[in-house]
Amino acid sequence: MSRDVLVTGVEQFFGEDELIVSKTDLKGRITYCNDVFLRIAGYTEKECVGHPHSIIRHPEMPRCVFDLLWEFIQGGREIFAYVKNRCKNGDHYWVQAHVTPSRDRSGTILGYHSNRRVPDRDILESAIFPLYDDLLKEEQRHGNRKEGLQASKQLIDDFLCRKGIAYDEFIARL
Repeated sequence: MSRDVLVTGVEQFFGEDELIVSKTDLKGRITYCNDVFLRIAGYTEKECVGHPHSIIRHPEMPRCVFDLLWEFIQGGREIFAYVKNRCKNGDHYWVQAHVTPSRDRSGTILGYHSNRRVPDRDILESAIFPLYDDLLKEEQRHGNRKEGLQASKQLIDDFLCRKGIAYDEFIARL
């Protein structure tokens, strides 16, 4: 993803009773997205289906969170994560994402399914914003993106180690 993406700093919101849904293939290309996804992200179905899910990736999201997400789902595990997404016009919206592998009858992973709900604002402000700010600063402190990613992964590993819990337990306790 280009580092020169438009961001406005304007937050968009969706309803507490709404659910953003998308599905991807194994490479992360969108195979389905519902109307709530299209409305909040500002894209048409044609602009999304067949394109990388990263089209909504906000540049202020720590890369290590996506690295962790891919590690979980490619390993056949579900994951819950708080994610700041970017709208087509540069606005953003926060979600609490639940991403799971989609399998065939034999258990082979065919793709991934994500449901996103409105996140608890208190959790965002008290736990996620400070953590993501630290992770992002660590990534940006390194001139080499790969080294930045490794450093932020170490930072979150150290954070979880100090708490004595795994990532999924940390998210569940928030």
